[in-house]
Amino acid sequence: MSDQDAIKHNMAQGMSQGSPYAREMGFELVSMEGGAAVMKADYKDIMVGDPDTGVIAGGVVTALLDHASGSAVHLAMKEFKIIATLDLRIDYMRAAKPNRPIFARAECYKVTRSVAFVRALAYDETPDDPVAAASAAFMLDSSKGRHRLAKPEAKS
Repeated sequence: MSDQDAIKHNMAQGMSQGSPYAREMGFELVSMEGGAAVMKADYKDIMVGDPDTGVIAGGVVTALLDHASGSAVHLAMKEFKIIATLDLRIDYMRAAKPNRPIFARAECYKVTRSVAFVRALAYDETPDDPVAAASAAFMLDSSKGRHRLAKPEAKS
């Protein structure tokens, strides 16, 4: 792994470790290549949305897709910028199977000066049978080189 890849890997993994929710859910970066990231969350009882079936709550799937997507953006950028989820659309196709880990594979396919675009899938066994599909847009910090407004002086 090159130094640049190691830095990007650490940034992508840091997104999960820096978020109390993601840390509690056990989100981890499994693999990365170019502008794509695969994240995993092992099944935990605290993730269950329906105690009768053991099905993982939709919010866990949403958060995993969002984190994988953000990681993919960091992997695709040439230099570090602060990012924020601007838009996240998720189509749920089926419930995740109980007692199995869930994965999210996200690919950043376009980075502009101020926005990055991502496609992602959540799955429990194979991407060919997804739990959910997502498309997302992330705002990139584009304030570099811009002047900040001066604070008004306090009146005496």
